[in-house]
Amino acid sequence: MGKCRWMVVVAMACGTGLVAAQDNATRANHPMVLYAARLFDVEAGKIVTPGEVLVEGERIVAAGAEVEHPAGAEVIDLGDMTLMPGLIDVHVHLFLHPGAEDLQTVEESVPQRTILATLAAKADLMAGFTAERDMGTEGAGSADTAVMRAIDDGLVPGPRLRISGNAVDILGGHEDANHFNPAQHVLSNADRANNAEEIVAVIREQHKEGSTFVKMYETGPDSMVNGEFHTPYQYTEAELKAGVEEAARLGMNVGVHAQGEPGTLYAAEAGVASIDHATQLSDETMRLMKEKQIPAVPTFTIFEYFAEHAGSPEAAAREKVMLEYKVREFKRQVAAGVPMAVGSDVGPFPHGTQAKEFELMVRYGMTPLAVLQADYLNGARILRWQDSVGKLKAGYFADVVAVEGNPLKDITVVERVGFVMKGGVVVKGRQ
Repeated sequence: MGKCRWMVVVAMACGTGLVAAQDNATRANHPMVLYAARLFDVEAGKIVTPGEVLVEGERIVAAGAEVEHPAGAEVIDLGDMTLMPGLIDVHVHLFLHPGAEDLQTVEESVPQRTILATLAAKADLMAGFTAERDMGTEGAGSADTAVMRAIDDGLVPGPRLRISGNAVDILGGHEDANHFNPAQHVLSNADRANNAEEIVAVIREQHKEGSTFVKMYETGPDSMVNGEFHTPYQYTEAELKAGVEEAARLGMNVGVHAQGEPGTLYAAEAGVASIDHATQLSDETMRLMKEKQIPAVPTFTIFEYFAEHAGSPEAAAREKVMLEYKVREFKRQVAAGVPMAVGSDVGPFPHGTQAKEFELMVRYGMTPLAVLQADYLNGARILRWQDSVGKLKAGYFADVVAVEGNPLKDITVVERVGFVMKGGVVVKGRQ
């Protein structure tokens, strides 16, 4: 009986994939024209009026104020909206949800967390995020490979994903269950590597299991002492460089959790793809990041969330001081011309709400245009999809969202996405 039930489940799953494949095949021969009052031209940095996008199959054929309308093409009139490329979030955690992070990784099984990750992926897609980088499964190993492949096969809805499996960390490092009783031998939420040789070995194992980029923890616990920010580094520049070189050999890149000096400097010297959080950057680090075009990913939303949801007044005060320091440093980074990308660190706060990151980056010093270009251009480059996502341009994936209003005048409109198309298939809005 058990075997029969399993066969039924498999048949249902295969049937779902078949339906998705048939739907995509149908769309491949069904031209569509998306029409709206406005279109955001990412490269030109301006709003085009009106806006049209011609879609055939999963790709964009043309985009601009007016495009060809092939015979038999379906026209989707979105009215007084702005057509934009699908949003990008380069720092998400599909395997986390609001609540105690340490406890959910201990109390919830990997299968349970994987199911929740598929729901998180759907929530992000429905919010307009069509491409994401999952920055570590927090102890779920290569389970993100299953989520990515299920999305790619059309079994579940979600963004295009770059995945890392677990992050890479040192013994006793940032995610090594340091607050638990050692006698309980609670597993690390990351894969341990203590030197260059071990880093290379871990990267090879993760790649074998399906990873498409590498996430490394470069700094540990953060603190403010007498107004000064402190965070210990975990890897030397040479160790990080070993990871960067091995990732490149495998066609991948490295994103690092790096809050401050000297870890952020080591990361810039090693040539990582992004420095995430980037709370503290020295003048030399900022110079290198500008020279090498290494984006900082501020992740303001998670800092604000922790400040507003602290467990005690004392903790709230500490988080507030940290956020204020981060804002001051961010303004220095913007003034120095450090490249930026948009990543929210969503997971500890609800999936599908992370578009607030755009609003916060504007509030703290960037223009709406600069934030949008950072998201689309730098985000696509971090994901290594710069030739296929982030623009409404011929040959790119037909990943399109529409918002009411003009995002260059009011960036908060991206928090209310009304239409989502991914790969030429409408997943939200007028179908």
